[in-house]
Amino acid sequence: MARKTDIPPSYYGEPRKFDPGFRGPIHNRGCTDVVCCVVFVIFILGYIALGTVAWIHGDPRKVVYPTDSHGQFCGQQGTPNANKAILFYFNILQCANPAVLINLQCPTTQLCVSKCPDRFATYLDMQYNYRYNKSYWEYYRQFCKPGFDNPRKSVAQVLRDEDCPSMIVPSRPFLQRCFPDFITRNGTLTVANKTVFKDGLGKTRSVIDLRDAAKDSNLEPRVNWTAIAGGITSLLDAKEVGMKIFEDYANSWYWILIGLVITMVVSLAFILLLRFTAGVLLWLTIFGVIAVVGYGIWHCYWEFSTLRGKPHGDGDVTISDIGFQTDFRVYLQLSQTWLIFMICLSVIEAVIIIILIFLRRRVRIAIALLKEGSRAIGYIMSTLFYPIITFVLLAICIAYWAVTAVFLASSGDAVYKVMSTPDKCVYANLTCDPETFSQTNVTKVCPGSQCTFAFYGGESLYHRYIFVLQLCNLLVFLWLVNFTIALGQCTLAGAFASYYWALRKPQDIPSCPLFSSFSRAVRYHTGSLAFGSLILAVVQMFRIVLEYLDHKLKGAHNAFARFLICCLKCCFWCLEHFIKFMNRNAYIMIAIYGKNFCTSAKDAFFLLMRNVVRVAVLDKVTDFLLFLGKVLISGSVGVLAFFFFTRKIPVIQEEVPSLNYYWVPLLTVIFGSYLIAHGFFNVYAMCVDTLFLCFCEDLERNDGSPLKPFYMSPQLHRILRREQGSKLYAAS
Repeated sequence: MARKTDIPPSYYGEPRKFDPGFRGPIHNRGCTDVVCCVVFVIFILGYIALGTVAWIHGDPRKVVYPTDSHGQFCGQQGTPNANKAILFYFNILQCANPAVLINLQCPTTQLCVSKCPDRFATYLDMQYNYRYNKSYWEYYRQFCKPGFDNPRKSVAQVLRDEDCPSMIVPSRPFLQRCFPDFITRNGTLTVANKTVFKDGLGKTRSVIDLRDAAKDSNLEPRVNWTAIAGGITSLLDAKEVGMKIFEDYANSWYWILIGLVITMVVSLAFILLLRFTAGVLLWLTIFGVIAVVGYGIWHCYWEFSTLRGKPHGDGDVTISDIGFQTDFRVYLQLSQTWLIFMICLSVIEAVIIIILIFLRRRVRIAIALLKEGSRAIGYIMSTLFYPIITFVLLAICIAYWAVTAVFLASSGDAVYKVMSTPDKCVYANLTCDPETFSQTNVTKVCPGSQCTFAFYGGESLYHRYIFVLQLCNLLVFLWLVNFTIALGQCTLAGAFASYYWALRKPQDIPSCPLFSSFSRAVRYHTGSLAFGSLILAVVQMFRIVLEYLDHKLKGAHNAFARFLICCLKCCFWCLEHFIKFMNRNAYIMIAIYGKNFCTSAKDAFFLLMRNVVRVAVLDKVTDFLLFLGKVLISGSVGVLAFFFFTRKIPVIQEEVPSLNYYWVPLLTVIFGSYLIAHGFFNVYAMCVDTLFLCFCEDLERNDGSPLKPFYMSPQLHRILRREQGSKLYAAS
């Protein structure tokens, strides 16, 4: 009898010898890839040790709080600077480059203050006005060193001892640091609406001198302060938007949670309904998505026509004309916005229709496979809740990686360096000890120099290899994440394979198939899962390195280097997705036969190649149908949320919270709904993939005779045989 496959097995490997007593996932199996399992356990222990060492040496406060010239944190509770959360620089002209400010490597005294100065003032003006009004000194002294209370001290002595700043400039906090309040008005750079100010020596200077301040220091030769001012203003505007978004979340979190719960109920009901009405429901899903997108196109066209028809209205205004607006409702008043929406939806509609036209015959087979998957999930309902376990394990991995990365980044001791205002000082930027600095020869060679806190670091072996440890932290994190996903795939595959290879369903399905599959995966195949996960993690690590190199070469003029990086990124992207596909099928074979990773990957590859037509078409058709289901669920919940948050449901109109931006909870509900639906349908996709491989194995093992009966359902077998017969007829 001819084999029931698309391509003869001899094309892709020798025919396998089948065990006539095979009845599903093998229970009597041995441990696989033991060496990789041992290596995996050693790496986990090393990862725990790395986290412990980082926890001992690290201090997250160094990331959260800015640090003054003595290495003390600003704004930390229980310290003298508890109520002083902002860092102030005595002479901003010496550290005009923002990169220097953030890195805390500025050659001037740094002081923790409670607020930034809001006016122009100099020490000379303060001394002059102090004779008539003591309040001038009371204001100015808050920017001097604590304990300094001698406003009559000469300017030369004050500047030499760094007791007070020679001048203060109107500033506002940025990254918890006082930054000059630059504002560009009509193309002119200003500070507090002024274009001139007095420096510490009484000279009248232009605000442009602040922009050019770096030219007079040992830092950058020139700084574009106009661009910096615009960037700072944008960031502060973004901060204001962020506060409003946080307020919206605080007011609407309850309703967001209700929307996500509705998504869970709808997703669960959708999968349960698939068991009984898979064909009708999937066709309704297809036409429902087409109808929803079609309505979106019509609505966008109606809005576009309405706005274009307004005389002297917003119809002729473009998005580039109004620029960035914090109130995104402004964009909905533009005809160009609705035109863009209409074009995007039209393209999506056309793509969906074209795909359905070309794959209309395969849709019937995919629906039959989905029906079988619905029955499997119906008998093993616990599989729908396994993604919760995966989510918890992934959350633990992400949290441990993030905490370890922060502690590694904040590891180190306080490093002090010689800061000198003269341009030529041989000791400038050298490491120093603040306790013995006054006894060294530095103060004599470089008068006015100080031993100032620069940053946190160290010269020990541990501190020298912080970057390498961060790379190790990232690699093990990727390994653990991929292992967690692999464990879930192998567990689900074993459970669904138990369903398929039960001749009488549900009588022959073993009890607790999910728990049994999980136990087998952990007990026997940790090494195999770790092996496959390591291969994928290494490829992902290379992709991250390439992204880093590509970011560094953005401004480079070497076209060949950029082209090479682009090609490598493309190749590794393809390689990563191929490995993910092969690993997924290898884990299915591991769950069924209990062989090692390489053997399982080889068997899965040849099995797929012998059924390459079905793989290329059926797999993508089922993925497309499941994607339409996810879009339908998240879109329906999103439409409901839109009508709710825009107060268009009269019954519960009074319950809608007051919001700054209604799109904040709306997008959260839509994105969260898609993730929840994706979690449920991922189980479904894993079920379909497992049943598909089992079906291919079933065709090669059995011929439908009483001695070798098919394990597939009669409906699935009838549709597949009819499809294969039509192909053979067409070929003849």
